[in-house]
Amino acid sequence: MMSEHPHDECGVVGVYGNSEAAKLAYLGLQALQHRGQESAGIVSSDGATQYIYKNRGLVSDVFSETNLAQLTGHMAIGHVRYSTTGSNRVVNAQPIRIDYKCGSLALAHNGNITNAAKLRRELEERGAIFQATTDSEIIVHLVAQHYSHDFIEAFTSSLMNLHGAYSLVVIQNDQLVAVRDPHGIRPLCFGTLPGGGHVVASESSLLCSVRGQALRELQPGGMLIINEEGIRSEKPFPRVEPTFCIFEYIYISRPDSIISGGKTVFDVRVTLGRQLAREHAVEADVVFAVPDSSNAAALGYAMESNITFSYGLIRSHYIGRTFIEPDQSIRDFGARLKYNVVRSVINGKRVVVVDDSIVRGTTSEKIVRLIRNAGAKEVHFRVSAPIWRHPCYYGVDTPTERELIGSTNNAEQIRQKIGADSIGFISSEGLMRVAPRTQSYCTACFGGRYAAGKPDAFEKNMLEVPVAK
Repeated sequence: MMSEHPHDECGVVGVYGNSEAAKLAYLGLQALQHRGQESAGIVSSDGATQYIYKNRGLVSDVFSETNLAQLTGHMAIGHVRYSTTGSNRVVNAQPIRIDYKCGSLALAHNGNITNAAKLRRELEERGAIFQATTDSEIIVHLVAQHYSHDFIEAFTSSLMNLHGAYSLVVIQNDQLVAVRDPHGIRPLCFGTLPGGGHVVASESSLLCSVRGQALRELQPGGMLIINEEGIRSEKPFPRVEPTFCIFEYIYISRPDSIISGGKTVFDVRVTLGRQLAREHAVEADVVFAVPDSSNAAALGYAMESNITFSYGLIRSHYIGRTFIEPDQSIRDFGARLKYNVVRSVINGKRVVVVDDSIVRGTTSEKIVRLIRNAGAKEVHFRVSAPIWRHPCYYGVDTPTERELIGSTNNAEQIRQKIGADSIGFISSEGLMRVAPRTQSYCTACFGGRYAAGKPDAFEKNMLEVPVAK
């Protein structure tokens, strides 16, 4: 069963100046596991030699005490992946590591390069041979083909060719480099480690896992260079409009992460729920979430509306992507694997169920049916995001526009399709009223304005080369 939610994208971590760098990266990846479950990898380095281990699977399955012990050195970068371009094959796992004219280079990427297909064709015309089918590999080829032997110059110049979103951590010879695209679409934060050294990561929640202290977020277009000479910050890119992904607050980031302005993601989601209740009040007996990313919004809705908050749906955390979908033998097979109803919370009640988004609508329909079968008198569906009308090209795996229920249906039509008694989406104005005012946001998925550009054509596996059978 394809999840109703947009899939998490990727998470990155970089560690410098600590003899336990790889182990700290491993702990960091555990804290970022929610951002990607397809593969995990770590590259470590002592400044002269790089060591790599990566594979498909969860962090705890990929790494063992034995292979972690082989990742020596005082530097490390790590990556967890959910594929938004390229298939889920081992060759597409990150970090990407190469040897080239200026030494060794390893890179981990969170985001999506929207002009990847064009760049790849140009690189192949110049003789590049690609091993993987991800947009991330394009970056290392651009660097390797650059005329300059100065890495920072070659790296910066190469990034100027990219459109879209990228937060990167890189080990090149004896230095760790982190950079965020000029629009700042994906998060990247910087902190210190208690045993010495520094850490860069997709989210601040990771710093708690390694007992680190957050210092700041990298600014949009910011580059951080860490080596034996110290730490240097640069802003090498032309200034453009910053547009941070609003879905980091709504769905992607961990609730305990802090993104700009000192508010936790949890606090923002509670406030989203409160705003949703103000906009779409209803008389009901109980409020509960489609777990887990909607829990805080449901709590906020209950608090604002003074309706009892409870747990009407319990989510199994041990279900991977289901591939069996019987026609009628077991109706709602995938939904029943993922969610169980708490009948005592639902039976005979008017319920408000809160979710963070509706993408295709298929899972929402199944959830409503599960709740009705548990005896609900009324089912009122509330969504802490506006209607999702357009695909994301910046690192969130969403379907094409024709598959998005909101691209061709208004709220009432969506209500009819999922079978709810009423439906309410937070307004775009309400969303912006709640979002921290410390930055501006990308809301392309709702309004269709792509500040960082969009590809001429986009398919998840558009960089794939057919494999002979």
